[in-house]
Amino acid sequence: MGVVAWLKSLFILQLLIGFVFVVSGLIINFTQLCTCVLWPFNKQLYRKINTRLAYSLWSQLVMLLEWWSGTECTLYTDQATVDKFGKEHVIIILNHNYEIDFLCGWTMCERYGVLGSSKVLAKHELLKVPLIGWTWYFLEIVFCKRKWEEDRETVFSGLNRLRDYPEYMWFLLYCEGTRFTEKKHEISMQVAESKGLPKLKYHLLPRTKGFTTTLQCLKGTVEAVYDVTLNFKDKQNPTLLGIVNGKKYKADMSIRRFPVEEIPDDEKECANWLHKLYQEKDALQEHYEKEGCYPGPTIKTKRRVWTLLNFLFWATLLLSPLINFAWDVFVSGSPLLIIGFMIFLIVASVAVRRLIGVTEVKKTGSSYGNIEAKKEN
Repeated sequence: MGVVAWLKSLFILQLLIGFVFVVSGLIINFTQLCTCVLWPFNKQLYRKINTRLAYSLWSQLVMLLEWWSGTECTLYTDQATVDKFGKEHVIIILNHNYEIDFLCGWTMCERYGVLGSSKVLAKHELLKVPLIGWTWYFLEIVFCKRKWEEDRETVFSGLNRLRDYPEYMWFLLYCEGTRFTEKKHEISMQVAESKGLPKLKYHLLPRTKGFTTTLQCLKGTVEAVYDVTLNFKDKQNPTLLGIVNGKKYKADMSIRRFPVEEIPDDEKECANWLHKLYQEKDALQEHYEKEGCYPGPTIKTKRRVWTLLNFLFWATLLLSPLINFAWDVFVSGSPLLIIGFMIFLIVASVAVRRLIGVTEVKKTGSSYGNIEAKKEN
């Protein structure tokens, strides 16, 4: 282990990074709350301000991936598609196999200037997660309980509200509805068999309602659908904890662009189009499994310095008073102050660990396969 790798593995440094993220996030959330007074008078100004506030928070996680971990992302697509990145409203369809798939998606958003305005159809439970759910609330993220009768009105109103969004947005959809596990895959393929649909090897059966509804509501706003299939070299299974520990991964993304006008308007035909797309995604993963890469040309995009500068700004602002306070506590010799500070460190480490736990596969529950879940498609 080199000196740099050893430093990255030090718990105290990881705790300081977590401290910067949590405290800056709370400051950003409070600022977002203050901007709510703008909504009745200038909705678009409110959105532009919150887009930049969200960037200041999310880019710290991107910084961990790009600069702390040094993870590389290679795109398998053509230059004509890349030239449109960040210049149009789009729906992103991404496979949901890894703990950091969202972070790889955010990396591409950051490199093409749409990180702050990126959207997602998120499960309602995330609304209660500090920093993440709170920031998304101010960004007008659409939350759903994955029960269509309860979600119908909320989803339609939330999506229709985004039709006049002033910044180019990438709207992420995990059409599988939940992260891939072997158990969920077994249940999913039983559903596929009962519906007479082709079985998938590397994906769950897509839930079509979210996609067809999103496309219906945002038609006229979004210009294309990007199908993104993600995998990692050498059968790596990356985790957010691994990123925090400074472990480097090599991500590969196959990206295909489909103009909206090529996708059927009819709900049933649109659902069939999505099922066909997932069969093609499965074939891409099969190719990757055999060849270690996706077919087609490769493009390597460069990381931008803005994520690092943003983190250094927050670190300078927040760590200087923390370090001074810690020094004063220990030189004071007061057992009460020292014990109190140690308790603070323990609470902070637990809080950071719980935030990381939100991404862990083994902790992401789902009702996938229940009778009720089966009815949603």
